[in-house]
Amino acid sequence: MTRETQPISILYSTTGPYAALGREALAGALAAIAEVNADAEMPFRLEPKVDDPAGRAELYSAMAEAAIRNNGCRHVIGTITSWSRKDVLPAIERHGALLWYAFPYEGYEASDSAIYLGACPNQHLLPLFDHVLPRFGQRPFIVGSNYIWGWENSRIAREITEACGGQVLSERFVPLGAVEVEHLIAEIEQKRPDFILSNLVGASATAFFAAYHLWRSKRPSAPPIVACNLSETELDSLTPEARTGHIAAAPYFNRLDIPANREFKARMATRFGAERRITTSFCATYMSVTLLAQAMKDAATDAPDAVRRVVVSRPFDTPVGPVAIHPRTHHAALRPHLAVSDSSGEFDIFHSAAEPVEADPYLIHAFQRPKQADDTPPSPRQGSQLKVIK
Repeated sequence: MTRETQPISILYSTTGPYAALGREALAGALAAIAEVNADAEMPFRLEPKVDDPAGRAELYSAMAEAAIRNNGCRHVIGTITSWSRKDVLPAIERHGALLWYAFPYEGYEASDSAIYLGACPNQHLLPLFDHVLPRFGQRPFIVGSNYIWGWENSRIAREITEACGGQVLSERFVPLGAVEVEHLIAEIEQKRPDFILSNLVGASATAFFAAYHLWRSKRPSAPPIVACNLSETELDSLTPEARTGHIAAAPYFNRLDIPANREFKARMATRFGAERRITTSFCATYMSVTLLAQAMKDAATDAPDAVRRVVVSRPFDTPVGPVAIHPRTHHAALRPHLAVSDSSGEFDIFHSAAEPVEADPYLIHAFQRPKQADDTPPSPRQGSQLKVIK
């Protein structure tokens, strides 16, 4: 029996300032497509239409529009940065398509034309600050890439810090992809913060971590770097010493030890070889494609409205465990994990939420006490108020 072919757009920058993230994202999407196409129970085959915007702002919307209009794609798996997501959404909405967004972001958005599988602040930044503020101190130094993610995550971090009586010593931004970071290290040396929050992306993050290691190697008591978007990918090109000791928050790490991830990694090892490490970016886009394919099968169509109705109707099995999409916000409920990096560039998870946390993209419920394990210190946000300025 001949199966129908369904085109889908894969839109990631595999060249440019955050190319390593794009390559991992593409690899995860293509791995999922290969599994779908090899499954005889699937009534269709997925045909990827792959585009590389090279991190150039003017190309994202044009490529998304071309994939929809010229190639018949009704679903776009793609974009990493928030400005690229915001650039493509008008084209997605105009044509009645659906965007599958898999990366952590700053929140304050919800669209009927998007499925948000990446974590938002109450699933990454708030759990991270609940951990670091009572342990390291309330005087952070914040550095980020100079665009929406860096600005907004920095703003929320500042409001959390000030709400519990702390002070952000500096907020500094560098152009996306910039690797000139020595001035940041010099200011850290001068101001001596309790910890550094990195909202840097791609090559900028890697350059900063390398420079920071040279500085901290002469200062045993140097403060830690913490991040909500740090993955195995950014650590790959660093020395073993420079990779070590950074704290990250995410819904997935390669060492996540649950049955669903063990089975997922075993399948990927069969496909790619045992040496293939699964990164956060790889897993997130793999999840996007598999959720889309299961929803298309259940809906018996690739029509975005029908697919969306299925997606919000039930949980889906994924490498991070069962994932449910909220019917109003279209955001995934995700289980936040906190982990520390080691010399191999892997992350050891030291704390996990008791259960998946429903996304709160507008931080409406941010200061209600979260469910925590008995040995977890009270949230420094408890009893405080967030200004939520937009």
